[in-house]
Amino acid sequence: MNRRKLKPFVIPSIYSLIVVFVVMSLFFLQRAANETSPSEKDQNFDYVIKTLFGDVLPVVGDKKVIVRPYNSKDVSIVKHYYDENATADKQEKSIIYHEKTYIQNSGVDYGGTNNFDVVAILDGTVINVKEDNLLGKTIEIRHTNDFISVYQCLSELNVKKDDNVIQGELIGKSGICNIASDLGDHLHFEILYKGQVKNPEMFYDKTIKDL
Repeated sequence: MNRRKLKPFVIPSIYSLIVVFVVMSLFFLQRAANETSPSEKDQNFDYVIKTLFGDVLPVVGDKKVIVRPYNSKDVSIVKHYYDENATADKQEKSIIYHEKTYIQNSGVDYGGTNNFDVVAILDGTVINVKEDNLLGKTIEIRHTNDFISVYQCLSELNVKKDDNVIQGELIGKSGICNIASDLGDHLHFEILYKGQVKNPEMFYDKTIKDL
């Protein structure tokens, strides 16, 4: 039997066909990848953003108006925030006396009725829940990276750390704490804005955008 020899141009042609096949396969695979639905891309992008930068994103919108940390009409201020620019008379009424020590009030104390509901002033995330011998039960809520609300002298806690809360949600009940026992049942409320303690009375009825 005579062996038939391949013509010289056949083998190069086969190699050329293989190369073309591989190139076309890669082209169609790339095209399929690029045709991923926009929604899927957005979801992936959003996931990465939240994962990498979640700590710097606000947890509340900037359109909600800040409300008071209570909803009872019988509650009012029983001790004001200490303002360095206030008159001497107002400053004197904003001093806490505890164990022979005078302390400038770093928040506002609200009272008037026993065991009243304490609510979140905005949507946020509970970043700390603790109980202190002087301050009683305490809740801290982060609303944005620059804005934290603090609720002290509580008798009951209705939330725990890492809970997400919505504005107006019941988070605890007012109570009595050792550092201001003369005030009776009340809520000591503080606001930390950009790392500094501020007068809460200056924040109500404003939005985050207004601050």
